Amino acid sequence: MLEFNKRTNTLEQRAYEYELQDVAEPQLYRFLYEYDTPPKIPFNHRHVPMRMPDEIWITDTTFRDGQQAREPYTVEQIVQLYKFLHELGGPKGLIRQTEFFLYSKKDKAAVAACQELGYQYPEITAWIRATKSDFDLVKSMGITETGILASCSDYHIFKKLKMTRKQAMDQFLGVVKDALDAGVRPRVHLEDITRADFYGFVVPFAIELRRLSEESGVPIKVRACDTMGYGVSYPGVAIPRSVPGIIYGLWHHAGIPHELIEWHGHNDFYKAVTNAGTAWLYGASGVNCTLLGIGERTGNCPLEAMVFEYAALRGTLDGMNTTVITEIAEYYETELGYQIPARTPFVGSDFNFTRSGIHADGLLKDEEIYNIFNTRKLLNRPVKVAVGEYSGLAGVAHWINSYFELEGDRKIDKGSEIVAKLKEWIDAQIEEGRQTAFGDRELDRMLRRTSPDEWQRLHALKRQRNRKEAREQDSEA
Repeated sequence: MLEFNKRTNTLEQRAYEYELQDVAEPQLYRFLYEYDTPPKIPFNHRHVPMRMPDEIWITDTTFRDGQQAREPYTVEQIVQLYKFLHELGGPKGLIRQTEFFLYSKKDKAAVAACQELGYQYPEITAWIRATKSDFDLVKSMGITETGILASCSDYHIFKKLKMTRKQAMDQFLGVVKDALDAGVRPRVHLEDITRADFYGFVVPFAIELRRLSEESGVPIKVRACDTMGYGVSYPGVAIPRSVPGIIYGLWHHAGIPHELIEWHGHNDFYKAVTNAGTAWLYGASGVNCTLLGIGERTGNCPLEAMVFEYAALRGTLDGMNTTVITEIAEYYETELGYQIPARTPFVGSDFNFTRSGIHADGLLKDEEIYNIFNTRKLLNRPVKVAVGEYSGLAGVAHWINSYFELEGDRKIDKGSEIVAKLKEWIDAQIEEGRQTAFGDRELDRMLRRTSPDEWQRLHALKRQRNRKEAREQDSEA
């Protein structure tokens, strides 16, 4: 069969439509997944086209998958995090949806409290078991879309569900029909897709979902779940591990529209961010994430990472407010008691922090030399230099400029007397055997002792700056 593709303006041949292969024995891909050895990455050197959708966005599962890896959030904490997601996503709602459990009183109270805020984005969706009572629960809560688990690998179908492929597909399709009958928009989670028989089960199942969607007139989303983090983005890598191949297959072979394809990846092999970006590039409109990447085992794709990936791929933040990322990080540490690893990109305490004297010297001349971007503007996180054994005069000067927020011609040079005096004290401490870095308060007290007049002047400048900023904020308000 020939079809004219308006996007590529070419005739395309569709000579084969994939049908369910109801095998007697499970396909476990033992040549890839031996279990006693690290999984292998196969190549067939087949390349599929990149086809980024017209629109791409981020979805969130902090309150579902993210809660499976930590103690449950309180209602108040969920509401605050939901507010952060709304503000971070900006006026275009680039954080499009977030999903909730609905089972406990606390779950329902959290949903109700978030609904009361009246935000269009992120849209509140559900995640439920595939039962009629759960569909009724979704509808009673005023939620229009819910996730439905549909395990698609033979590991799950044969070993967990104890079914054949046909029995599993029939059950999943029956559940989707029940959702449609209940007036609920289904989002089908294809669990463990990177160990599934893609052409023997996944594509035929997705084709049936597309047909149901066309018959009912209700959009049915497909979430490709890399449950174990096996997905690989390399060009020419073979199914079932190929992220490009999976996304391409869903829209090309199964005919699922880009806006109904979503990627959900885990980070077991350090590939969550790259795989999510690859899913965008090859045709998925949505990538599913959690705040700080908190999720089962090694976690999910960090939502904050995909905010910057979006900007890198699109050339614009499209109104997303990235300074909220720092507020989120501070909230997790101060209010939730979660310790973020110090070197975590964008949110860790040391992500734009240097201990090298050579780097400090470069930062003193122009922070762009050693800072990834304007972290003060985009994250409200000025670049910092640790003062210690290897910081040198440049490191001390940079600390003074950063601590007192000195800019332009007010900046202190590494050759100034105030720097030399403070450095002399630091050297004496190190000579006596000190191993640890020097903290802000400690350096401030010593600067007051070594250069009292300059200390007073610098604090006066800092107070003056703070008062000016407060007046500007009041004026804007």
